Amino acid sequence: MDEVLIGEVLRSHGLKGELKIYPLTHNPARFKQLKEIIFCKGEVKKHFTVDKARIQNDYVFLSLAGLSDMEQANSFQGWEVRIDRSEVAPLKEGWYYFELEGMKVFQGQDFLGTIIQVIQTGANDVYLVKGPRGEICVPALKSVVKEVDVAKKRMEVVLLPGLLEG
Repeated sequence: MDEVLIGEVLRSHGLKGELKIYPLTHNPARFKQLKEIIFCKGEVKKHFTVDKARIQNDYVFLSLAGLSDMEQANSFQGWEVRIDRSEVAPLKEGWYYFELEGMKVFQGQDFLGTIIQVIQTGANDVYLVKGPRGEICVPALKSVVKEVDVAKKRMEVVLLPGLLEG
């Protein structure tokens, strides 16, 4: 199962097992449409059905089937909140970072490697590409990234002079 990180459990809220979640999404309202979530800590995974989700300030509050008291809820403090990738809402344009990781990068017919990480630098993102020439940092600029095909997991780039040397 391919999962996507969407939040972190901060603590229980109230006496009936509700959880306070720190959302890791630009649109916390998406939690209201979720039917199932996955809590992860290391290799341990627990699946829950979402009974209710509400948004208050910058936090999400979840009521889950099977969690009915504060003690049970507190046992998940610090756990990651994930969903199955199939539940991620499609973007109107662009792509998610997780869709880029694992993407094959080409300059013409020349295979440069696979994106292993997206680095946020503040000015522009940088794609760390690992391939036959080692690691290459590809700036996420329109002048460099010419085409992204998420379905085919392929990116076409035109690298700046000197980026491949040395």
